Amino acid sequence: MGLVKTAEEIELLRENNQLVSRTLAELAKHIAPGVTGLQLDKIAETFIRDNGATPAFLGYEGFPNSLCISINDVVIHGIPNSTELRDGDIISVDCGTSMKGYIGDSAYTFAVGEVSDEAKKLLHATKESLKRGAAQAVEGNRIGDISNAVQSYVESLGYSVVREMEGHGVGAKMHERPGVPNYGKRGDGKRLIKGMTICIEPMINQGKRDIVQERDGWTIRTKDRSLSAHFEYAVAVGKDRPDILTTFDYVEEILKQKGSFF
Repeated sequence: MGLVKTAEEIELLRENNQLVSRTLAELAKHIAPGVTGLQLDKIAETFIRDNGATPAFLGYEGFPNSLCISINDVVIHGIPNSTELRDGDIISVDCGTSMKGYIGDSAYTFAVGEVSDEAKKLLHATKESLKRGAAQAVEGNRIGDISNAVQSYVESLGYSVVREMEGHGVGAKMHERPGVPNYGKRGDGKRLIKGMTICIEPMINQGKRDIVQERDGWTIRTKDRSLSAHFEYAVAVGKDRPDILTTFDYVEEILKQKGSFF
């Protein structure tokens, strides 16, 4: 499959990513102290299958679950387990779908109960950096314009950018070209063409940028055990503006109803 997708392919990607968005909203109803990652994983798998898709992460390169559940100092790729969420935790939920031959992939970091002001600021900054990066996904720009928009914003606030992990192209496969780092220089990297489809996913640490991998071969943590947040959009490069295939509207409607949106 080429880097540039047809209008029909983009609509299939949109359908998948809208389902991921609705799955994250379904999970938002249940995220609370006392809930476990395995419970959330089961809810997501059931919802995805009930809507005619399969969980894209389940079995992907051996990953054992439908969701990546990354809590507090876990950056990405956390494996759901029986540990109960606690008041004050932050939890990144990364979700994927496979339907009609295409992929959906998005992530949102939730506050569990009452979180610290420092945690709220990190979540807000990470989500804002995603919006700023996505705004650069227009024809004629380069990957480095996206990367720099993320990096310059969060580093101006004193946060750090994980460099070993990055966003990616998306289509019939989960990970396609090009890679989309969250750091870089304006004007560097591959030129963006209308119809390219990418996942932009800032992974931002409250402390230093260094990470370590756990023995399970998946879980990535901050080396200094500082908090980390992760948000992800799937985006089609547009001629004059980005076409964001993901929406956080469904999630945030639920969070507002719960009184936990900030």
